[in-house]
Amino acid sequence: MASQQPQIPQQRLALGKALEELAARLSEHLKGVATRVEADKRSMVINIEVDRSRILEAAKILSSLGFDHVKSLTGVDYPDKGVIELMVHIGSYSRGLRRIMVILRSKLDRKDPRAPTLTQIWPSSEFQEREAWEMFGIVFEGHPDLRRLLLPEEFEGLWPGRKDFEIPTRKAGEVEEPWK
Repeated sequence: MASQQPQIPQQRLALGKALEELAARLSEHLKGVATRVEADKRSMVINIEVDRSRILEAAKILSSLGFDHVKSLTGVDYPDKGVIELMVHIGSYSRGLRRIMVILRSKLDRKDPRAPTLTQIWPSSEFQEREAWEMFGIVFEGHPDLRRLLLPEEFEGLWPGRKDFEIPTRKAGEVEEPWK
């Protein structure tokens, strides 16, 4: 076991180098589409930022390069900036890309967050887009079945994933104490 420990940093270094090389290649393929392509060696991911109008184009390019499924999809609420950031975690089952994850990011207007559906490129995004719509109010234009997934049909009010959401039975800042 002790003889294998020094190899772990070497493997991580090799993966980090591969990550940077792939990020450079993706940057070339996404030239004019992405506003930023960056390897994050700490998290071992490649972050790709695109304008909302270029999401589909970027997704098609990534799909053609072997990124064949959406691992997760969510929103991050930035109320002070008036933005909800759409984050799509994309992976591949291909041998050379299996250990790499790409995060496609796009900032959406918080007042009317809209993005094109990715279901025609990656069917694995269908349920996740429904959840992001339900929790953050992101409307996925062209989604084949955008309806509630987790919340009851009669649910009304703000989107539960947004930072200004308050549980109706609590006041702001109130902490529930189950022992009372």
